[in-house]
Amino acid sequence: MAHGYINHFCCRMLICAAALFLLPACMSWDYDNAIEDFDAFGSGLFICNEGNFQYGNATLSYYDPVTCEVQNEVFFRANGMKLGDVAQSMTIYGDRGWIVVNNSHVIFAIDLNTFKEVGRIENLTSPRYIHFINDEKAYVTQIWDNRIFIVNPRTYSITGYITVPGMTMENGSTEQMVSYGDYVYCNCWSYQNRIIKIDTTTDRVVGQLEVGVQPTSLVLDHYGKMWTITDGGYSGSPYGYEAPTLCCIDAETFEIDRQFMFRLGDAPSELQLNGARDTLYWINDDIWRMDVTASRVPVRPFIQARDTKYYGLTVDPSAGDVYVADAIDYQQQGLIYRYSADGELVDEFYVGITPGAFCWK
Repeated sequence: MAHGYINHFCCRMLICAAALFLLPACMSWDYDNAIEDFDAFGSGLFICNEGNFQYGNATLSYYDPVTCEVQNEVFFRANGMKLGDVAQSMTIYGDRGWIVVNNSHVIFAIDLNTFKEVGRIENLTSPRYIHFINDEKAYVTQIWDNRIFIVNPRTYSITGYITVPGMTMENGSTEQMVSYGDYVYCNCWSYQNRIIKIDTTTDRVVGQLEVGVQPTSLVLDHYGKMWTITDGGYSGSPYGYEAPTLCCIDAETFEIDRQFMFRLGDAPSELQLNGARDTLYWINDDIWRMDVTASRVPVRPFIQARDTKYYGLTVDPSAGDVYVADAIDYQQQGLIYRYSADGELVDEFYVGITPGAFCWK
């Protein structure tokens, strides 16, 4: 599938739509390869490279911000086997990194310093993100499934499901999650328009809030406010097409606090927070930055786009540096740009095909 001239939203939609008509990827993990020993103590940045859908060429990269050294394909090199098909996201909990491989229906747990596999959760439908409640319970969101899976990270087993009301196997997805008190909040993206509220003591959906067509991200700031960006759908969508929004939600009352409108046709995405959780960043062609207490969105970008389409974004929680992923043409190695907290280019380096998600160690 050639993605070179497809924007960020449409690319993800095509990937997801293809899953309806193709048989699940039967990924076989081949161990007959030489392995390397890594010793990556200290802080660093993992980059999940999606690869190409149905090609099984997802990879994991690791970058040391102090030495500016990048190591590519570290999962393959440390384990002697490929990562799988579409590396969607990665989360760190305790001393392990959890890599969600969407179309291989698996989550790998790895040692953070050696990158070696220590366990895996299999038989997931089409996992997107994993969110930990405690040492023995985590939630895994899915696309094309009206359930959130409940898993036990200690035993790497599926222990139950949370059925999402008003969602079928064909018309929705659950995505990113944040915790506030005894509740987990989750944005419902594909052909949906809401944030759901889950009681973690009963594992049931106990509330929902409409925010606009297709909320793509969800973060929780320093003041107990949740933020989401809606992409507004696309022209001709049977679910609707409207101007995207940036929406602020009070986590305590579960009500909309503020809402900012973009222009029809804009494609904002990849909403992120800095380490202090008081400043928002997102992609909308350029890179934008806004204080969470602001009364309006900025009129000038923080970093102007190069001749490309940015695909992923993260902020160093310690130094405040901003990292932007450039998928280029979705066929060759992607490029990561590292900017200082003042927006000056510090470094750039190549990673794997279609870099889309970051995870800080």
